[in-house]
Amino acid sequence: MGCIPKISWGENLERGKSYMLIANHTSMLDIMLMLWVSKNPFVFVGKKELMNIPVFGFFYKRVCILVDRGDSKSRMAVYRKAQRRLNQGLSICIFPEGGVPPEEIVLDTFKDGAFKMAIAHKIPIVPMIFLDNKKRFSYTLFSGGPGTVRVKVKPFVMTESILENQKGELKEKIRTLIMKELEEDASSVS
Repeated sequence: MGCIPKISWGENLERGKSYMLIANHTSMLDIMLMLWVSKNPFVFVGKKELMNIPVFGFFYKRVCILVDRGDSKSRMAVYRKAQRRLNQGLSICIFPEGGVPPEEIVLDTFKDGAFKMAIAHKIPIVPMIFLDNKKRFSYTLFSGGPGTVRVKVKPFVMTESILENQKGELKEKIRTLIMKELEEDASSVS
């Protein structure tokens, strides 16, 4: 496809340690780029309805913890499945926007799941900003093209001392951090 990753690290991942990997979601490239960035093994948490996409769905349901966001039992089961994966030494990846937002939205509101799970399992959150994926491979037909795909990995946010009732503050803090980077990048290009 001709997309060359360029990663700037605010902090490095340690081998054998579990993390909550999060990033803005803008493109189908996001999944492949996340696989490139994290050399540590991880599992995605993703929406159940994507398993119905031909070919993609076949692989998706084998490598993801699936969640039906409309079903509270399914949402609770994600925590048990995630704990099993964390016990195996894996990390978890969630795109907290819950899907790719419409083209005109830079960064959608975040869902609680990633933050609630990181607090419950006391794992560091690794905020990442994908700066070029929408430009390289958006959902608009015949758009995009080859080039660099930049990733900024920010310093990790520790969750050991954060209480579950503080997840909203944590969520907004990280969303603000990611939005600031996206805005700064957009203004530097203008």
